[in-house]
Amino acid sequence: MLALIRSIADMRILLTGANGQLGRALCKTFGYESVIPKDLPDFDLTHPNVEEEIIESAPDLIIHAGAYTDVDGAEREPDLAMAVNTKGTESIARAAVRLGSRLIYISTDYVFDGMQHIPYREDDRPCPINRYGLSKWKGEQAVLTSGVRALIIRTAWLYGRGGKNFVTSIMRAAQSEPVLKVVSDQFGCPTYTEDLASAVVSLVEKDVEGVIHVTNRGQCTWYEFAQAIVREMGFDRCVIPISTEQAGRLAKRPPYSVLSSDRLVSLGFVLPNWSLSLKRFIKSAYTPLRASR
Repeated sequence: MLALIRSIADMRILLTGANGQLGRALCKTFGYESVIPKDLPDFDLTHPNVEEEIIESAPDLIIHAGAYTDVDGAEREPDLAMAVNTKGTESIARAAVRLGSRLIYISTDYVFDGMQHIPYREDDRPCPINRYGLSKWKGEQAVLTSGVRALIIRTAWLYGRGGKNFVTSIMRAAQSEPVLKVVSDQFGCPTYTEDLASAVVSLVEKDVEGVIHVTNRGQCTWYEFAQAIVREMGFDRCVIPISTEQAGRLAKRPPYSVLSSDRLVSLGFVLPNWSLSLKRFIKSAYTPLRASR
């Protein structure tokens, strides 16, 4: 990995969403000295000056990881979700075209409706069923129709340091609640931000374009994911499976949003199984409380 980072060390890399969990992992992996970080409050994707601000930075590569990611919030604030995820992405793509820069756009498994029962390939037809997924899919369209030299990376169920995510939520809950109720009828691919960031470096080095799915290997339900988290913490907690309907979330979720990694593998990249990466994350992020075992 060090050799890969050195080969792109002379590039000016502008990163949106730099303060988020993926943004932090990308800064660490690419090297902080190589990245021009952009994020709220100083950099707002809804601001009319976004395009010019990107132009002023004159990057060789733009990694667009900034997004409105609150899935339920997007149902309450659809205009804001669209302004950030679609209109903001249009501005980023226009700037990249004007500069002649490469663009990497981070997208989501939620562009699919989850109605099929085999992993989604890059050429499967998107059909989002919630406002968040729709706004990200329209962002993809903005990139693809702009004429920019781009790579769209769809990923799923992200977790890592420095952000709100399912793993840290379950870790907190396990320390205070004896019983956890978790949805058991949604399937996906948990993905560790550090693994995704490493894959992004490799994809940049190989100058990959188009659309690609990047997740950790394997699949599970949120319920199985929660069981694994509690187990790795060394806690004895009761994890109870519930249905999506019982969870009562505002936004619809795809019941099956597992992404195929066939294209990634064909390029010579294999990410670790999700359970192994979860072990690494918890080992680095959590010190067990012996009295709670």
